[in-house]
Amino acid sequence: MARKVAVVAAGGTGGHLFPAQALAEALIARGWSIVLASDERVAGLAEGFPAERRLALSAATFRRGDPMGAVRAGLTLLRGTLQARAAFRELDPDVVVGFGGYPSVPSLVAAILDRRRTVIHEQNAVMGRANRALAPHVDTVACAFPTLKKAPAKVAARAIRVGNPVRPPVRALADVPYLPPEPNGPIRLLVTGGSQGARLLSELVPEAVKALPEALRRRLTVQQQTRPESMDIARRTYQDALVNAEIAPFFRDIAGRLRDAHLVIGRSGSGSVCEFAVAGKPSILIPLALALDDDQGQNAKLLADAGAAEIARENQLTVESLAGALERLLGNPERLARMAAAARSVAMPDAAERLADVVERTARG
Repeated sequence: MARKVAVVAAGGTGGHLFPAQALAEALIARGWSIVLASDERVAGLAEGFPAERRLALSAATFRRGDPMGAVRAGLTLLRGTLQARAAFRELDPDVVVGFGGYPSVPSLVAAILDRRRTVIHEQNAVMGRANRALAPHVDTVACAFPTLKKAPAKVAARAIRVGNPVRPPVRALADVPYLPPEPNGPIRLLVTGGSQGARLLSELVPEAVKALPEALRRRLTVQQQTRPESMDIARRTYQDALVNAEIAPFFRDIAGRLRDAHLVIGRSGSGSVCEFAVAGKPSILIPLALALDDDQGQNAKLLADAGAAEIARENQLTVESLAGALERLLGNPERLARMAAAARSVAMPDAAERLADVVERTARG
């Protein structure tokens, strides 16, 4: 019997690719064949993606208020849709799954026009523009968060919450108990930056740590993702503060570092929020102020409303306010333990399997 084929359409950012890869691995374990469809950048950005074939389709976006840009993007997306339809005639996929972002549009439009089975997964608490436009026309809408703001009312009503698929090493942390810092014992702080707006975290967090009482600083070990141009400043600041710190632009073993952390500071992209929940980690979340529709702020509410995180808005964030939040949390292991339990209470560690179930049901029709 021929294996079923799923086309997974995802953009070139980790926020789209990581959950798409987790779904692909879950479907492969069930005997499916996976085709990855994205824009022309896909070959360099998804080297480890477990696809038997890759489709590099023409795709583009545009800025609001740019009519000529909209026309150019429309023509590019039309070209990508024609490329996808031609590929689908050969592949005959059983289902096409889109993860948002403009690179997913050609595959989904082609599938809709060809009356193929379709699924959209929305990673954020606020539905993105591409998914918002296509969701009324697809068979199934899956989502990561309990709320789905900006979605058309009929779409939100039929959306199935499955959570946000996380990478297997992070998924394994769901079974690792949280151990708060012991009195007068070492405290491990993890700071994740993200690719956008990371200067604030790169430079403000070390200053906030430096402002902590000396007794607390001497217990601290900090691991911080930092922009390359800010690394020297961060290192000097931590050295002046007598804090043991590891600074790097990127940590490959993020799951191991997340496992060992007592507290995490980071942005509130959908992947980060769901990974912190699965790992059961207390957090201070700093939503990206420039994020469209405040999607990061809405994502952060999942953990904040559960009592698992504190939200620090950029326009209110200072060295003093962050230092105060750190001192309150790091000096209260009982509260950290409660926050960790609250994070676990809203986690969906089996999101990849839940989404795979939805995909299979949709493919069967």
